[in-house]
Order: sequence, then structure tokens, then C-alpha cells
Amino acid sequence: MFSVVTDTSANLPSALIAERNIELIPFSYYVEGEEKTCLDTESFDGKAYYDAMRNGVKVTTSQVTPQRYMEYMEPLLQQGKDLLFVGMSSGISGSYEAAQVAAAYLLEKYPERTVKTFDTLAASLGEGIFVLKAAECRDCGKTMEETLTCLEELRPRLCQIFTVDDLMFLRRSGRLSNFTAIMGTVLNIKPLLKGNEEGKIVTFAKVRGRRQSVEALAQRYDAWVKCPEGQAVCIAHAGCEEDARYLEDLLRRNHPPKEILTVCYEPVTGSHVGPGTLALFFQSEDGVRSRS
Repeated sequence: MFSVVTDTSANLPSALIAERNIELIPFSYYVEGEEKTCLDTESFDGKAYYDAMRNGVKVTTSQVTPQRYMEYMEPLLQQGKDLLFVGMSSGISGSYEAAQVAAAYLLEKYPERTVKTFDTLAASLGEGIFVLKAAECRDCGKTMEETLTCLEELRPRLCQIFTVDDLMFLRRSGRLSNFTAIMGTVLNIKPLLKGNEEGKIVTFAKVRGRRQSVEALAQRYDAWVKCPEGQAVCIAHAGCEEDARYLEDLLRRNHPPKEILTVCYEPVTGSHVGPGTLALFFQSEDGVRSRS
């Protein structure tokens, strides 16, 4: 038996984290210069947070250091546990590299233990899907190597698509790889974005109007989803719960999934995508990350 460790970018509800016995490492964010963390999603007031961002409150983040990972990983190793860390995409953050540095250091210090890291090439509930899969494999008695094989097979099949109200947040943080200027505020054009095969965020289509952008996400789901009846489809929203509910209704119309997990974006990832972001995560077939 091994411990599954992840970071708060995985965006999983606190109750589910506890239920599945997952270890959680917090990322920090800064509101008007004050450092904060969010380990308990139940107490996070997403509406107030994203309304504040809409009203100009400045939120920033900082690079996660290897020390932060070691702080949470080492006590588990001292308890005699092996670790599988399932982390945020290296394509949009240096946090995964910091986790690798920490893992290498800890392996030297605890050579009798096993510490592995896995790059999901995903974020938010896209990352969370991998974390839940790792916990499922562990609980079914799979070894860490067998679990890693399952995660590697899932990675090219994980579809993560989303729309935003304002590209400024992604552009400002450098997390949009193929930014082109569009007159969104003038023409009411909404971009469709995705996590590509390198785990980077790219635009792949544009539609006019917010409602049409939500419907476009559902259209891609209908075209690309595989075996919906056997999977949990995930939705994350940044202070736009009504749009998330509308998307839920659209998903259930033609290819209803086994279940839908809907959450508010946690504050760190949410600060980069911005208020009004609506994201959809589901399993498709190999190569879905390169589709448009």
C-alpha cells in the first residue's frame, strides 16, 4: 500500500479527499499581498472571491518551492510509507519540477522508500481525475508501477476544454501558449481553449456569445466522449454557477454520464484563468488533446 499525494490544483472537494485517503499539499496565493492557502474547499467562498477579482482586487501566486513538497512528503516517509505524487501540468507551471527536485532529495535521504512522481499534463479537475484514478488503483490492490501504467494510458485520453470571459488573466500569467489578439469585448467573441498534448493551454476555436460558448463545450463532449455511462464527468467554474448548471443539463441530454462532479475553481488555478471560466473534463480516446 502506498500514499497518493497531490496538490490543491487538483480541485477535489475536501470530503472526497478525506474519503479517498489522499494527501494534499497546499499552493499559496496572495490577495492584496496577504498570503493565503485553501486546503478546505468547503469553507472557500468562491462567489465572493471571484466577485472581488471582477471588481479589481489583485490576486497573485508564486512559484512553489521544493521545500513545500518536502514539508508534506517527509513525514509520510518517516512513517514508513511509499509515495506516488500526482501533480499539476509541467506545461503551465514549474510546480511539477519542484516536486521532482523534492522527490529526488527525499529518495537520497530515505533510500529504503519509493517515491514516484506523475505529470498529469492537466490542471483543476483534469488533474483531479488522475488523482482519483491513482487512489482507485491503490485501493484495488495495484502496485505503484501498475498504477503508473494506468495513469499513463489515461493521459492521452483525457479531454480538458474550457471557455473564459477574459483572456487577460491567462495572458498576464503567461499560461496561454498561442495568444492572438481578439476583440472579445467589442464583438462578444468567446474563446474555446484546451490543454494540449504537451499540457499547455491553447485556443482552438472562437464563438460569439457566452451561451454559445457553453453550448460549444457540450457539442465537443457529444462528439468526443467515450463510454459516458461508465465515467464521472467533471465541471469547474470560476464564479459562474448558473452556467455550470446549464452545462450539466446539456451533458445529460444526449450522452448522460455516470455522474457529474461540479466544483468551484480553487483560488490558485482560478486566479490564472479568471472569473467566469467554465471548464469541462472527460475521458475520450487517444489523440483527443490535439483535436479542434
